[in-house]
Amino acid sequence: MISQDVAPTRITSEHRGDFSAGAGAIGLGCIQVTTLSFPPIRSERIPALIRRSDPEVYELALNEGGDMWIAQARNETRMSTGDLGLWNTSRPFDARGLRGADGGAARAIIVHLPRTELPFPDSRLDRLLASATPTDQGTAAVFARFLRHLADETPSMTDRQRERLGPALWELAVAFLADRLNAHDQVPPEARGRMLLARIDAFIDDNLADPALTPRAVAARHHISVRTLHTLFRTRERTVAATIHHRRLERCRADLENPGLRGTAVHAIAARWGLLSPSAFSRAFLAAYGTPPGDWRRAALGASSALAGKESRTEG
Repeated sequence: MISQDVAPTRITSEHRGDFSAGAGAIGLGCIQVTTLSFPPIRSERIPALIRRSDPEVYELALNEGGDMWIAQARNETRMSTGDLGLWNTSRPFDARGLRGADGGAARAIIVHLPRTELPFPDSRLDRLLASATPTDQGTAAVFARFLRHLADETPSMTDRQRERLGPALWELAVAFLADRLNAHDQVPPEARGRMLLARIDAFIDDNLADPALTPRAVAARHHISVRTLHTLFRTRERTVAATIHHRRLERCRADLENPGLRGTAVHAIAARWGLLSPSAFSRAFLAAYGTPPGDWRRAALGASSALAGKESRTEG
């Protein structure tokens, strides 16, 4: 299946009798994504297979579980869970998918990037072959987060919705590669702006609990002026401050609906997400959702308890 849908590849495994693997394809119009899970395997692309067929793509893979090893173009690396790695279908490679972190299957999300469409020459991109990039910060973190959400959400999307995400994923991939190559001058200005906005979104989400999270703090963290920050948000429904406030309220609402937090006071939940004034939080929640936070919690938890009781009686 991999040889037919991705590129001719020789795959071998010691798990011939109990080979349990899975694969999925996500079509985004201009770009394709593959999800894989597999037991320990060896994957090789040799010159004879390249001559047989070559899609001429760079494979940018996010390791989602276990360790992987790959060698290509005199480079080799071991990818840990969460790392990004790159290889080129036009050059021979040798890769091993090792056992997953929990002793089960290894997992990966692979983005297929056509060589001729990328704004970087092969001579530069090939420097990144068989190298591992952690995804705990910066552009790599934004790209990895987008990929994970994509894999989780696309099964429930329409074809048209998925196609609209193609350009966004492409620009994030290009921005990630530009960061690794220190080649931002080769990325179109509009793509740089969208990538910066994506990084800002991720920063806001990661710091909602900080009461000091303000537009000024966001701008300072990204080395831009507050005026530039507001300009970036002009196309959005909400301003920067309104975005922070809305996302905090959304996190509070989710916590109020969580049975596991039933014993946590409403004002403690608000403070958990950077809203330190109980009275201000109550007014804001009422304005946003039409119901005081305490009443919202009682209604949500009462509904979930009733549903659980109904399911229990049905099973009985």
